[in-house]
Amino acid sequence: MPELPEVETVMRGLTPVWQGQRFTRVVANRPDLRRPLPEGLGQRLTGATVVRLGRRAKYGLVETDRGDTLIIHLGMSGRMRVDPGVLEKHDHVVFETANGRIVAFNDARRFGSLDLVPTEAATAHPLLAGIGPEPLGPDYGLALLTRIFAERLAPAKAILLDQRLIAGLGNIYVCEALHRAGIHPETPGGAVTRRQLDRLLPAIPAVLEEAIAAGGSTLRDHVAPDGTLGYFQKDFAVYGREGDTCTTCAATVSRIVQSGRSSFFCPSCQTLPKGSRKA
Repeated sequence: MPELPEVETVMRGLTPVWQGQRFTRVVANRPDLRRPLPEGLGQRLTGATVVRLGRRAKYGLVETDRGDTLIIHLGMSGRMRVDPGVLEKHDHVVFETANGRIVAFNDARRFGSLDLVPTEAATAHPLLAGIGPEPLGPDYGLALLTRIFAERLAPAKAILLDQRLIAGLGNIYVCEALHRAGIHPETPGGAVTRRQLDRLLPAIPAVLEEAIAAGGSTLRDHVAPDGTLGYFQKDFAVYGREGDTCTTCAATVSRIVQSGRSSFFCPSCQTLPKGSRKA
């Protein structure tokens, strides 16, 4: 599933195409994706002008001058195709704008979603309500990390994946950030030291910013709106590199499974605290 850098890449790619433009035609080629599409989606968007594009956690946001905000969730395979030429079978929703551009929401697995809600109520939408601070936002800092780790028995990786505590982080970038900070993914939150938090503090935004600059990570489905692939996967230190040599030391990268997800780490750079039990 696309994580924060991939969604940010998509929304930045859509900005020069949609910002300030009026939708002249919006066509839904099926009634649902993961969930039913909003009733009257095409009618409500046709004639509306895009005033702002942004992102919240792993969701894209498109605000219009009619007081509505389109919430875009890409799911597992969703992508926005700009000026596709020939429409494909899985181009489920097609947007046309006054400048002659066409954008198709393509989703082969249909795990994505589109929701249209009043802008003033967007933060209370079930997809967005209760999401924690943005790791690239003003509320991110040592105080936040200290608070979300303090006295918790849950493993460090699970804490960072909890969208209620911090927004937008997924499996890839948590593995990479924990490696940079020297924190074993199974370390209980309360056992993470101040020194480790001091390393984790810059590691999280650095990994995200580097990934955004690289257009995200293309492992299977992620493609920018202009069709280019992300290439941050070429810089993975541990993710997906089980059996390879750690980029920091000579140890071999290991993999464990936590809550059904693979965690990649260096057993030399990232050791469990002595006496701590695996969470």
